Amino acid sequence: MSKKYGLGKGLGALIPEQDSSEVENNETILKIPLNLIKANKEQPRKNFDGDKIMELAQSIKQYGIIQPLVLKRQGGSYVIIAGERRWRAAKVVGVKEVPAVVMNMPEKEVLEVSLIENIQREDLNPIEEAKAYKRLIEEFNLTQSDVSSKIGKSRTAIANCMRLLNLDERVQQYLIDEVISEGHGRALLSLEDKDLQYSLAQKIIDENLSVREIEKLIRSVSKNTQEIKKQAADANPYYEDIKNRLEGYFGTKVFIKNNKNNKGKIEIEYYSEDDLQRIIDILNMQ
Repeated sequence: MSKKYGLGKGLGALIPEQDSSEVENNETILKIPLNLIKANKEQPRKNFDGDKIMELAQSIKQYGIIQPLVLKRQGGSYVIIAGERRWRAAKVVGVKEVPAVVMNMPEKEVLEVSLIENIQREDLNPIEEAKAYKRLIEEFNLTQSDVSSKIGKSRTAIANCMRLLNLDERVQQYLIDEVISEGHGRALLSLEDKDLQYSLAQKIIDENLSVREIEKLIRSVSKNTQEIKKQAADANPYYEDIKNRLEGYFGTKVFIKNNKNNKGKIEIEYYSEDDLQRIIDILNMQ
């Protein structure tokens, strides 16, 4: 005999009121054979923690599936709208059938509900979440404010999360793998150079840097970069030519520091006592 269950506060708020004709058995919980259920290819969550699936599997083995899956009929089978983790865990322990609500809704609405349900459950890593927001906005013609009202998060939080998609793809993968935090990712966004983002992300991992430490390092890097750009902008072609000729003559780096009153100094680098003696010999100094 079938039982009626609530859909839960989160999912119930997502699915609009429908006529009884739109839901099989008027939202009655059905027992659906596990082998007739398949994953939703549009599922926003791409990474499933194996350990957490095993924990859920043990819970299902002991207590059963307490919250039903939400499915859509597709030919002779069913596609998951919500509950893929429960479905995966049920397969681990050899469950033959699962409780489910079967809903009749357009494919596009299935995707929208799946995206929002995953975001509300906070199961997604930051990059999956950012991509889910992006899909909601682009595919359903929503604004960030629309998404905010649907999922109960501030527009600012949504905007900040979506900015993570501007990170170098290698850095995004570090976020997916949880080897750096979302805070680290937001700090790295202040750097336009993608290779530099990646380089500093590796430094975070290698040296176990905190968000505050990497922010301090980024400020230092940015300051040096700005100084180099300023020096390049202020460079006088006349002095650049002299600098290049001197470097060719001495075989080492030469710096010409010119003040506004046309005074300045020339610095010649050397790398050892032998290198210094070589430069002295060139100058014929005994």
